[in-house]
Amino acid sequence: MTSPADNPTPSLSAGEEQLAQASTGLVDTETYIDPELVALCRESAADGTVLLRNDGTLPLRGGSRIALFGRVQIDYFSVGYGSGGDVNAPYSWNLLDALRDGGQVTVDGDLAASYTRWCAENPPDEGTWGNWPRYFEEMPLEGEAVRAAATRADVAIVVLGRAAGEARENTLTQGSYYLTDAEKSLLDAVTSAFTHTVVVLDCGNVIDLAWLDQYGEAISSVLYAWQGGMEGARAIADVLTGVQVPGGRLTDTIARSYADYPSAPNFGGLEHNDYAEDIYVGYRYFETFAPNAVLFPFGFGLGYSRLDVVATAYVNDEEVTVTARVSNVGTEHPGAEVVQVYVQAPDGELGMPARTLASFAKSRRLDPGESESLHLAFPIASLASYDDSGATGHRSAYVLEAGEYKVFAGTDVRAATQIASFTLSELRVVEQLTEACAPAAAHPFQRMILDRDDAGRAVVGWQDVPTREVSRRERLQARTVPVLEQTGSQAVTLADVAEGAATLDEFVAQLSHEDLEALTRGDAVMDSPLGTPGNAGVFGGITASLRAKGVPPITTTDGPSGIRLAAYAALLPCGAALASTWNTPLVRRLAAHHGEEMVRKGTHVLLSPGMNIHRDPLCGRNFEYFSEDPLVTGLIAAAVVAGVQEAGVAACPKHFACNNQETNRNLNDSRVSERALREIYLRGFQICLAQARPHTLMTSYNKINGAWSHYNDELCTTILREEWGFEGTVITDWWMQRAVDPDFPAVADDAYRVRAQVDVFMPGGWFDHVSGGFDTTAASSLLDSLARPDGITLGEVQRTARTVLQLVLALPALSEEIIRNSRERSLPFMSSARRERP
Repeated sequence: MTSPADNPTPSLSAGEEQLAQASTGLVDTETYIDPELVALCRESAADGTVLLRNDGTLPLRGGSRIALFGRVQIDYFSVGYGSGGDVNAPYSWNLLDALRDGGQVTVDGDLAASYTRWCAENPPDEGTWGNWPRYFEEMPLEGEAVRAAATRADVAIVVLGRAAGEARENTLTQGSYYLTDAEKSLLDAVTSAFTHTVVVLDCGNVIDLAWLDQYGEAISSVLYAWQGGMEGARAIADVLTGVQVPGGRLTDTIARSYADYPSAPNFGGLEHNDYAEDIYVGYRYFETFAPNAVLFPFGFGLGYSRLDVVATAYVNDEEVTVTARVSNVGTEHPGAEVVQVYVQAPDGELGMPARTLASFAKSRRLDPGESESLHLAFPIASLASYDDSGATGHRSAYVLEAGEYKVFAGTDVRAATQIASFTLSELRVVEQLTEACAPAAAHPFQRMILDRDDAGRAVVGWQDVPTREVSRRERLQARTVPVLEQTGSQAVTLADVAEGAATLDEFVAQLSHEDLEALTRGDAVMDSPLGTPGNAGVFGGITASLRAKGVPPITTTDGPSGIRLAAYAALLPCGAALASTWNTPLVRRLAAHHGEEMVRKGTHVLLSPGMNIHRDPLCGRNFEYFSEDPLVTGLIAAAVVAGVQEAGVAACPKHFACNNQETNRNLNDSRVSERALREIYLRGFQICLAQARPHTLMTSYNKINGAWSHYNDELCTTILREEWGFEGTVITDWWMQRAVDPDFPAVADDAYRVRAQVDVFMPGGWFDHVSGGFDTTAASSLLDSLARPDGITLGEVQRTARTVLQLVLALPALSEEIIRNSRERSLPFMSSARRERP
């Protein structure tokens, strides 16, 4: 969220810096955080920690003497930057203090004192909006100091940190994707002096790890800590000392070099990016075409004990059921395992990846000698592919092609072994749809496809991407939206609707054009006086007229890593950390307590979860997002949404869709085939919506095949509403681009958006890219268009107003307030404590 005017250059205007919404002035200074939420933050951060390498050095034995290296032990990255991380946490642990506090090991005091003194004298520069640091300069350290520490300590722990964020991409430079010379020198000195060296990676994104091969056995253990929030460092201390086990598994493939990623040639473009790798994102590409380019495979992660998995499968005409017995066959340590089920579909006419994740489940923590049986099931229909070319004879349809389907189970994509197979004797059409969001003929490109050489080996082939055939104009003209006859009555309040004394249609029918228009936008500014201080924006009852009719203001707040207000709130583990748990019940419990904190803090819509696909490791917001895989993304997001909404408030998944880079994100065009769009970039959203039914959804800044998402009727109506059945409220990301509908010139800006069923423009005021200021007084183009015979129709505007009001009635936190306020207004000397705006 937040910046409406990203520059491809790092400098930002004063106006743009205002959009950071940094909550520097606390209004609410209460530091209380629910202890159960604190405990869940710590548990989740530990459960998401991925152990990549271990020779037995970890867990550290009780009483071990350790030497901590790297300034990030003190200046710890608890979260990334931007709207997904700018939370006023009441505290945040660093690793030095966490290890000392844990009392399990002895931290070398002389070395710690040197780092503490140097870090205090050289505080890190946290930068400004979009110009945050990606790393912190290391403390110079002489080799003699390292060798002296080795005489006092048994184990060295080197802490390396990286950050990126909103409007701040990772780059192929030292201090970002690559190690700095100072970090290399530090590793050289430490591995030369110590027999046992542990590396802790405090990073929100995947970075280059090719240097691990250079050090070989000199580096004993590698722990990917991610960014674990305010309790993250304590969680890592727990894992290092064996209080907790490293429960995480990679949700991304870590390749040997950046150039190995299939997105590398088409990432970071200012005007557009061709998604030329098509469906072959992440492990789908590597396992099919380039297995030798993988350093750590998707789903990989070690534990402190050996857990065996024995799986069997049963297949009927509609479903595959897998039973997996997980057993801790070790003798010293507990452990938990993620059972992952993959399917290899036949090549057919469309071509398929070597493996596709079909289901997963995580065992409970098992003590040595304990076992648990897990049951996983998935419909065969979920394996269908989208034919966007008609190659199978069924264009715009999900199909299962004839042939043999192989089922694999194991602990990562590479280790999974075949446990079953089944054969479809003929093609099945699973779902016949219509073309939507296809690439424009004016912007053709080629996509990667599966080919075979003479020996039957998979090789990369290329074909032209199918382009648009359907007339958007004709599609829109065929839609009719019923009109409610305006009554002009003022007798019905929203409280009457909430109590069942009137219908919502009766309420909407009495609204004036001005009331209707106000329901389609926010209150113009962030930190609206109608909401809790520090809010991201308010919509709903933003005018006195609407509030008089009982419509309350709806307060929105970021975000994925905590509630972003002018108040203290819990700083949660970042999205990458949560997804790495592969533990949906745990994520849901954490989110449920997060939802309860929302209620206590007075906010109604959480702008979370962020769930864009990790298409490329350089995307600055990957720390907020979950995975390169849409199933992991969808199920983790569904856990977040379901948990938050247990508290009676709303979650708002974002950014719909293809927000896969920060560079020039407001103007960039994501050019992607229909097949890749549906199978990779939309599937996670579809899974989340089907499983958790979020009340709200946020569009993205970027274009998709030439159409900005906030004007994209095929995305937000054809697919989202008509195909998926979404009935909730769609809001824009903060600020949007002005545009005229290319097929209907009388429909522009807000009218263009409302026609696409993007209900609410947030925060509701226009950003002036020339002056760098905000225009909060300009009349909405919606009313102008509504007055024209060839403009937006009254029925379309009423439809949007109805959707927003349904959100109000659906949230217990708001519907109860509506009824309570109505009853209070009927009593003398009663008034609302809410800050009022005329």
